[in-house]
Amino acid sequence: MSISTLSNVFANTLITTVSRVPLPTMWTAGSIQQRSLIMGAALAVLSNVLFGVLYAYSSLLAPLSGTQVFIWRMLAMWAALVGYLLISGRLGGHIHKLKALTGAKQWAWLLLPTPIFLSQFWLFMWAPVNGQGVQTAMGYFLFPLMMVMFGCVLFGEKLSRLQWLAVGFAALGVGSEIVRTHSVSWATIWVCGTYPIYYILRRLQGIGAVTGLLVDLTIFAPFALAYLCLFAPSSVALVSGSGFFILMLAGLGVLSVLAMKTNVDASQLLPVNVYGMMSYLEPALLFILAITVLGNPFESAMIYSYGLIWLGIVCLLLHGIRQLRGTKNETLGTKAAA
Repeated sequence: MSISTLSNVFANTLITTVSRVPLPTMWTAGSIQQRSLIMGAALAVLSNVLFGVLYAYSSLLAPLSGTQVFIWRMLAMWAALVGYLLISGRLGGHIHKLKALTGAKQWAWLLLPTPIFLSQFWLFMWAPVNGQGVQTAMGYFLFPLMMVMFGCVLFGEKLSRLQWLAVGFAALGVGSEIVRTHSVSWATIWVCGTYPIYYILRRLQGIGAVTGLLVDLTIFAPFALAYLCLFAPSSVALVSGSGFFILMLAGLGVLSVLAMKTNVDASQLLPVNVYGMMSYLEPALLFILAITVLGNPFESAMIYSYGLIWLGIVCLLLHGIRQLRGTKNETLGTKAAA
């Protein structure tokens, strides 16, 4: 029996099993919009937890440097993604989508977000082991607020009073940190200033999460191999001679693909402002891990800055709860009228 046939048998068995499981009434009876919100929220939570695990992963791969871990992670992600697409028989579909692109402008538009993607993943693996874990976490705290602002400016999403209050608290928090340190870390600015652009561009392009990820990783794979061969041959010898490192890097690739796919899928299922709200789970985990597990420095004076940002988080959470309740009440009202 071929791998493709086995994959189909497994998928059919899984679907049959899930169909027999008693699902919550909210899922089976809700509207399409409500089910999309629930699925998007579940994917957002899962992706944030996975990213939290990955943030501490680089500390387990010593003596590899942060940059070397990033290079190996990209190659492991590419291998895991291509392997998954081959086994599931979906690789041809994604290649067909890319072949449909004609002209240099379409390809340039497709490749525009790739450098942002790569730089963010490098920083994500480099920062925790180079004393920038807390500063990077602050960038991720501000990232959802930037997504809220992008949603307002580009997609015409109206901000509620709670959302404006959240933006105000975040601005005060950043201002407090600037006054305290007379500057803001470049890691903070890079995360909150460029990462939203990647998601917005992918959303505007209408490129699926897996297709975009496949493009990003395939473009970078030759450069990653060249770097290892020319500048880090010792890491190649270390990894190739250790079963532990091979298993750890394989796990890194699988977790990375799952984290990125669920994250981008969530960004496409949820309204931009709700997705921004859900994204606050990740920086909270990163912040805790940076201080406890990775031992990055945290000064007591930072409490004021982060306290104001956390007030903004509370406002966004309250807004999200109201929005979800409003969707549920609207669904119930529609059913009652019918």
